[in-house]
Amino acid sequence: MQWTLVVPVKPLARAKSRLSDTADDGVRPGLALAFALDTVAAALACREVADVAVVTDDARAGRELAALGAGVVADEPGGGLNAALAHGAAVVRAARPESAVAALNADLPALRPAELARVLAAATQFRRAFLPDAAGIGTTLLAAAPGCELAPAFGPDSRAHHRASGAVELRLGAVDSVRQDVDTGDDLRTALTLGVGPRTAAVTARLLIAGQ
Repeated sequence: MQWTLVVPVKPLARAKSRLSDTADDGVRPGLALAFALDTVAAALACREVADVAVVTDDARAGRELAALGAGVVADEPGGGLNAALAHGAAVVRAARPESAVAALNADLPALRPAELARVLAAATQFRRAFLPDAAGIGTTLLAAAPGCELAPAFGPDSRAHHRASGAVELRLGAVDSVRQDVDTGDDLRTALTLGVGPRTAAVTARLLIAGQ
């Protein structure tokens, strides 16, 4: 089974405010874009991925992600993350009703295609499944088999919310790159230790990151 990934990208000017201790207002939009570009590039290189649909209203992000080969879906609901993901999944399935769809965070700059393949292969065993983030509180990937609603519940405590919704928690080792999202300076340092993609590496090379 191959998957269509739905990746939400918020307007870059509002992205990654929690990185203010590491990157100033002039740098954060470019850093958020670099995260998304490295995430999508790795996803498109994954053997389990048929295609990627990015949900965004940011013109620059849409243009650069489309250049990588992603499809771009306008964030028509404008109702936040879960509404964007549900809309993206609906657009995908309107064109291909039997698609297996997975929501993937856009801030996984260390993402490895082989590790993502392991997660998606494990998800094929269930109607809905999710992978918790490295902090053990959130979610980085939520997968829905063909014919099954995605029903995203991202946000605070999304691990608990997805589990309560009936999604199966994937318990896999050696998939750190799929779990390591970046919200804080500490997250970014951890991602750099794992090894980030070239665009994130180029932006972070201009930052002074203690402990890098």
